[in-house]
Amino acid sequence: MYRSHSCGELRASDINKEVTISGWVQKSRDKGFMIWVDLRDRYGITQLIFDEQRTPKDVVEKAKTLGREFVIKVTGTVIERESKNKNIPTGEIEILVKELSILNEALVPPFTIEDETDGGEDIRMKYRYLDIRRNPVKNSLMFRHQVAMKVRNYLSEEGFIEVETPYLIKSTPEGARDFVVPSRMNEGQFYALPQSPQTFKQLLMVGGMDKYFQIVKCFRDEDLRADRQPEFTQIDCEMAFVEQEDILHIFEGLTHHLIKDIKGVEINEFPRMTYDEAVRTYGNDKPDIRFGMKFGELNEVAQHKDFKVFNDAELVVGIAVPGGASYTRKEIDKLIDWVKRPQVGALGMVYVKCNDDGTYKSSVDKFYDQEDLAKWAKSTGAKAGDLICILSGQTNKVRSQLSALRMELAERLGLRNPEEFAPLWVVDFPLLEWDEETERYHAMHHPFTSPKPEDIPLLDTKPGDVRANAYDLVLNGNEIGGGSIRIHDKETQALMFDHLGFTPEEAKAQFGFLMDAFQYGAPPHGGIAFGFDRLVAILGGQETIRDFIAFPKNNSGRDVMIDAPANIDEEQLKELNIKLDL
Repeated sequence: MYRSHSCGELRASDINKEVTISGWVQKSRDKGFMIWVDLRDRYGITQLIFDEQRTPKDVVEKAKTLGREFVIKVTGTVIERESKNKNIPTGEIEILVKELSILNEALVPPFTIEDETDGGEDIRMKYRYLDIRRNPVKNSLMFRHQVAMKVRNYLSEEGFIEVETPYLIKSTPEGARDFVVPSRMNEGQFYALPQSPQTFKQLLMVGGMDKYFQIVKCFRDEDLRADRQPEFTQIDCEMAFVEQEDILHIFEGLTHHLIKDIKGVEINEFPRMTYDEAVRTYGNDKPDIRFGMKFGELNEVAQHKDFKVFNDAELVVGIAVPGGASYTRKEIDKLIDWVKRPQVGALGMVYVKCNDDGTYKSSVDKFYDQEDLAKWAKSTGAKAGDLICILSGQTNKVRSQLSALRMELAERLGLRNPEEFAPLWVVDFPLLEWDEETERYHAMHHPFTSPKPEDIPLLDTKPGDVRANAYDLVLNGNEIGGGSIRIHDKETQALMFDHLGFTPEEAKAQFGFLMDAFQYGAPPHGGIAFGFDRLVAILGGQETIRDFIAFPKNNSGRDVMIDAPANIDEEQLKELNIKLDL
């Protein structure tokens, strides 16, 4: 028997019991006549004592050879600890060791296996199996498990059935780039790894599985960020015989359940906002509504003077920064430098200080009087003591730039409290978006999204004005879920493919199986997919997903631990009929 108890289990009530525990040596302290060892497993730490007067001599000698991260098994008696440690649950006891077995020796680890480690990110990624032993990573993975179990329990109680869908599927031209897998048995042909189980969950609806879910791995060969990985996990869901309201109701319930159960926070409101309103008011389609700083559009009150910068702009827009009038000129200059960074791309920033006495001081006093500046304050909701930050330029660019500034200022002002949760439904997305490179429309979500029924006549005349029957769930400025009501009849789906530039032959070659299925009684259906990694990170108080994934890739999409991707053997290439010209 390797253990009768874990290293986090024993308490004062266990004193005088003989026990066996196993784990890793956290640290060892040798006082000559007495040795203390902290033994660790995933459940906690227990202190061991080797006493020359009470422990067999050979056991004491063996204990002197122990190094950090040695794997050992000990048997002994639980005794009261003289110097108690109130910081750990096992701090009232220690084990007087009688037997010691070294199960495996260990090299000195390349970084300390402690909460506050001396290892940088690169070295910890390379030795991820050691990093997992540290509490912050271990606890994040255990937290992920807890969230997954709560999701499964909630959806199961709501009547959903978990169904696995294939990983080896067909590549499609829509969306991000696919990861492709060559087929040895079908020369010259390839599978693709799924970006989502979209078509399969729709086929499950045709099959009568009217409430489906899956916690599923998906793959996208796209540029990476802190909150993106080439492989990621979705809570994928679909329902039949539903309208948008039914889906929003169920998944408001899931979100409410998770936040209440895990964080102890009661969410009573799930406000809704149209896509157009979100972009106009916050500059993006996933606004953080935990704080204000809404956009105020200033064209009407700023383009009537001789200030060419504003007069030449498509949009002049500003935000009121609470308490920002106290910023020094040096602090404001730093903000201007921040928006000029290539990552943001603004050419400059105009500012107005709203003084406590009701007057205004701006960087454009030469062009605008107090009456003008008062109108700017009204448009942005600025009060005495606030700072108005104003950007101008091409509409989409300037909204994006001001959105970035808004989030940066909120971070600096401490307005993004990770223990506060503000969900938001964003609805009425455009069905199609124009791509300048290909000079054609692309589906904003995917080609199976249903248009709003009342907008279908606009497909032929004003396709850019057609709204999708789609919705995103935003939490604290992060899109955590997105979905839509689907097209469920062949004629509408064919019309959609036509507007996306598919010929009938191309549509049949790519998606003929789905359109055929629609002819056999497809019910009205819709669904949603949550980004599970991101959801777990937000619930865990983070916005970076990496520490909530057991073996993540780095920003280049590499697994530095196993050194993947890697070259493969020439024989394998021959079997796959692949020739590389390097």
